[in-house]
Amino acid sequence: MTMDYYAVVMAGGSGTRLWPLSRKERPKQLLNLGRDRSLYQLAIDRIEPIFKYENIIVITAGSMVNELINQTPNIPSENFLVEPEGKGTAPAIALGAMYAEHLSGGKAVIACLTADHIITDVNEFQKVLLEAGRLAHNNRVVTLGISPTFGSTGYGYIQRGKFSEDKSDFSIYSVKKFKEKPSQNVADNMANDGEHYWNSGMFIWSTEKVMEEFERQLPNTYSALRLIGNLFDCDDVKSRFRSIWLDIEYNTIDYGIMEDADDVWVMEVDIGWSDVGSWLSVLNNGDTDEFGNVVLGGDHYNIDSKNTLVHSDKLVVTIGTDKLVVVDVGDVLLVCRSDRSEEVKRVIEYLKENNKDSLL
Repeated sequence: MTMDYYAVVMAGGSGTRLWPLSRKERPKQLLNLGRDRSLYQLAIDRIEPIFKYENIIVITAGSMVNELINQTPNIPSENFLVEPEGKGTAPAIALGAMYAEHLSGGKAVIACLTADHIITDVNEFQKVLLEAGRLAHNNRVVTLGISPTFGSTGYGYIQRGKFSEDKSDFSIYSVKKFKEKPSQNVADNMANDGEHYWNSGMFIWSTEKVMEEFERQLPNTYSALRLIGNLFDCDDVKSRFRSIWLDIEYNTIDYGIMEDADDVWVMEVDIGWSDVGSWLSVLNNGDTDEFGNVVLGGDHYNIDSKNTLVHSDKLVVTIGTDKLVVVDVGDVLLVCRSDRSEEVKRVIEYLKENNKDSLL
């Protein structure tokens, strides 16, 4: 039996790694980053040929739901599920699975996707989604693995096991182990050993498989989500949903489910993927001039500068710079080496510790 296919788009993250342009009230997925459309809009654009608008479910936060609805008016407003409080990717994905079953009137297959990544080979990505959806009918978990091009300490990794005997246009392997962000030496080794992939954070599986794994591994979360699932047709769903949701424990899908899940497979894909997780990533994936410079906003006058990223509403002049990031948003000016831009997380911690929440 062929099950209905739904996309569950995770659009609730804060995107602090692109601070100060990305802020609480306008996180990364709402930004254009030099493009005509936001990262969220591009995420919907590339899946729309596969999923009908009514089969797209968006998980987000109350602070941005109206903007997301405005950016994609063709998605039914009732398909935007608002988390009263961020509880991590595990409860969010389970919520999306429950709602997919509610919409379909039974079991379904869901593709858990991201709203704030870049994928440049859209046609290949669509082929991947169709094939992964087919494989997920066999009650297995399919995750998308990206062949590493360098040893990144900013990504999680997937170690592959045996080759799948399934007939497919893609190389598919059992998952031996999920590994969290490594040290530089370990990352370098994994990037070159031929058996590790970057973890894209995208999973395709049946709602039946989702519920089986949650019931086995996170039984309290499973019970709470089942209660929420019974509320979808109730008049007072919002208030009752909130009270149940706030008692759910925080957990990520990798830690809470995937590390011990049964029958997990990784599909090796080449889709031009980036999680846009740092200013260096924006620089590497941006629209560069002949010297590798990227201007996201404002006016840039360049004298012998290269590999420099600029965002400002005023004229920015750079002379002889290399591997530099300059981001001016009015109340904050960030200047850093691009290869140290992931250290922005230290600034976030400083702002939190010193009660400078208005700058977050």
